[in-house]
Amino acid sequence: MRYELYYWPTIQGRGEFVRLALEEAGADYVDVARGRGGVPAMMKLIEQTRAGRPPFAPPFLKAGKMVIAQTANILLYLGPRLSLSPRDEAGRLWTHQFQLTISDFVAEIHDAHHPISSALYYEEQRAAAKRSSAELWKHRVPKFLRYFERVLENSGGNFVLGRKLSYVDLSLFQVVEGLRYAFPKRMKRFERRLPRVLALHDRVARRPRIAAYLASKRRIPFNEWGIFRRYKELDR
Repeated sequence: MRYELYYWPTIQGRGEFVRLALEEAGADYVDVARGRGGVPAMMKLIEQTRAGRPPFAPPFLKAGKMVIAQTANILLYLGPRLSLSPRDEAGRLWTHQFQLTISDFVAEIHDAHHPISSALYYEEQRAAAKRSSAELWKHRVPKFLRYFERVLENSGGNFVLGRKLSYVDLSLFQVVEGLRYAFPKRMKRFERRLPRVLALHDRVARRPRIAAYLASKRRIPFNEWGIFRRYKELDR
């Protein structure tokens, strides 16, 4: 099957978690909105599905006649089909549970620089963002990343689920990459507490298809329009 991924063409954002899974699996896919006329095509598809089962917003994936939205939901669908999650129900739900936890974490990271409203520019909420970012690093980053550090300690292998790579490992890789971009100083100080998470990050980065993807033009650079944004005054 050829998959069609629909997401904004200039940011990694939540679509990147899906891209990493498709790239690792060597799946046949097209990143529709990055092609000529892609954004209008994406918006047209949203309009066409409004009377049926419309996605709220990108990212969404077209697989045959199905349109599947929400990052974690897309990965739940793709996981067993791309050999990136177990095929049994208990295993798939366990993997999905991890991804939902990552989704919660990603939302909190985004809200650190937009704590009042996503509809406002960063400059309109700078003071609140400073306080929010300080609280993020005092309480929430340690809580989430130490959780995954414990999971990896008890996994019985090199990956979150044990001996086999899953889409959760790819998503954790992206979280580490994003935090290193957005908060290089804070992350550098905190990394010594995360030997297993960082080893996982490096293990994923060395995988042939991921390494090739990261070095290609398909990998959109981090910028100040996505989830992970670098504002120097927030990185103390």
